[in-house]
Amino acid sequence: MGLIMTTTNFIPTADQDFHTWLEHLTTSLSTNTIITSEDIAALQAAQADFNSHNINVANAAALAKQATINKTQSRHHAEEIIRGLVRRIKAHNDYNTGLGVQLGIIGPGHRQDLSKAKPKLKGIDLTDGQVSLNFTKYQSDGINIYCQREGDVDWVLLARVTLSPYVDTRPLLQVGKPELRRYCAVFMLKDQEIGHYSDEVIINCTP
Repeated sequence: MGLIMTTTNFIPTADQDFHTWLEHLTTSLSTNTIITSEDIAALQAAQADFNSHNINVANAAALAKQATINKTQSRHHAEEIIRGLVRRIKAHNDYNTGLGVQLGIIGPGHRQDLSKAKPKLKGIDLTDGQVSLNFTKYQSDGINIYCQREGDVDWVLLARVTLSPYVDTRPLLQVGKPELRRYCAVFMLKDQEIGHYSDEVIINCTP
């Protein structure tokens, strides 16, 4: 009965094992009627090339590991600075939720519920009929600003605004005569008004 020979891969799979095996093979071969000096020279060149790249991989792995350590330490240092700064900001008397949202220092669980919110509108008379209106949009798309001037029966939609401040540049109804204007606003989200209207802001517009 004849023997059945099975073929297996005699070359080691792991790079370190291959390195050791290749070194052994290269030093064990000698020229004869089958192996020429050119064969050995080619094998030695291949061994040297593999060894060089294998060392580069090992060095790169070590550098990558150190780079990861350096990055992690750098982030921890930055976070320590940030958290200390944010604590000071939130402890200040002028801090409010709107500023926190603007700076991105409020976690997702503390975001404003727009369905129950109303804008905080502030106005400043800039004279000659111009009024600067400041607000915080939180995570809304912006606000609708309404105005009622002396003589107006209803509130009039003045503008849809996405950036604060908004300046009402309309001239006075009568040149040289002061007038009262009432402003209010409501949040906008996906082209729909949402939440409650703000408290009225009354501005005495001076010439």
